[in-house]
Amino acid sequence: MTGAKNHGVVMPDANKENTLNQLVGAAFGAAGQRCMALSTAILVGEARDWLPELVERSKALRVNAGDQPGADVGPLISPEAKVRVNSLIQSGVDEGATLLLDGRAVNVKGYENGNFVGPTIISNVKPEMTCYKEEIFGPVLVVLEAADLDEAIALINNNQYGNGTAIFTNNGATARKYTHEVDVGQIGVNVPIPVPLPMFSFTGSRGSFRGDTNFYGKQGIQFYTQIKTVTSQWKAEDAGVSSPAVTMPTIR
Repeated sequence: MTGAKNHGVVMPDANKENTLNQLVGAAFGAAGQRCMALSTAILVGEARDWLPELVERSKALRVNAGDQPGADVGPLISPEAKVRVNSLIQSGVDEGATLLLDGRAVNVKGYENGNFVGPTIISNVKPEMTCYKEEIFGPVLVVLEAADLDEAIALINNNQYGNGTAIFTNNGATARKYTHEVDVGQIGVNVPIPVPLPMFSFTGSRGSFRGDTNFYGKQGIQFYTQIKTVTSQWKAEDAGVSSPAVTMPTIR
């Protein structure tokens, strides 16, 4: 079974306003129920000071049924999903993380028995914690910290999954280093959910990919294509073979 744990690396030189908004949208959009959700943030250096503002913006999201006007975060897919998400949130608390925003007690008027979990942010998360190792698949953002870019890259490459990742920075050299060294199939630079356009294949890697052929883009076409190879040679009548060819033939 494949999975994902998509990391968003926030450098202190990133555009703060843009980055915070993108993090909130990518973490909690679709109630976090998409394989490319940006479910993990790594705050590098001074970017850790942005955490209180990240919490405030997340608090402002409106939880409601998806068909209601103004709803930002809808319900989870099933009661079982809600139980699982809530248990993974609690595991973070039990293992020593800090629950900065708890969405488990959200109450949606008219849908009191609905499968709702509000935006949740867990900080001081360590790589060995269950809430980090498991794909939560809900509106939960786990937050780690790194001293520098190298530490952030090492964290991501040590994770078993390689579905998607993003870096937020205004430095071209930083972005180039990240895209070259991170071992993840789909990478965004200031793009929080880097799903490629249909003409390119979905290129998750490592624990986020099974098989040996991508399922759309050029690779998908090749999978459904029967290859036929034709080799032809046309020569003038007076340009025939004058002696037996005892070596591998070549086309001249």
